[in-house]
Amino acid sequence: MKTPTYLTNRWAWHQALLSSLLLGLSLGSACSACSALATEVLPMKIHLDVEGESVTATLDDSAAARDFAALLPLSLTLEDYAVIERIANLPRKLVTTGAPAGVKPKTGDINYYAPWGNLAIFIGGNPYAPGLVRLGTVDTGLEVLQRPGPLKVRIERITD
Repeated sequence: MKTPTYLTNRWAWHQALLSSLLLGLSLGSACSACSALATEVLPMKIHLDVEGESVTATLDDSAAARDFAALLPLSLTLEDYAVIERIANLPRKLVTTGAPAGVKPKTGDINYYAPWGNLAIFIGGNPYAPGLVRLGTVDTGLEVLQRPGPLKVRIERITD
């Protein structure tokens, strides 16, 4: 009994599809850019150019901080909020997997406020806030951010 042609062609199609998928997976793992993104190690140093003045910061090792780092470089306008914060809208919501329900920010903390989807840099302390996710902390130049806003800022990774 001869195998019908449609079954033979279908089997060949499945084999070709499987081969293509396996080749794609092996090429994807060899892709240096893909590997670098998947294995990027935090904490990561970042630079904030605030209207020509320099601020440096360190991002934490968290899903939200890695997602924020993926947005860089980023140009934002920081606005004054509640006297103790400088806030700016981000282009999209960040991943908050594994983040606590909220944090008690300290002066210099860089945070993501999940309910609004914005960046919040604290220039003063604040009580516990639900929905606040810590991304990192300012290392140098906090006084630059303590000036009244709005402040134009460009945030970039520091590369060695």
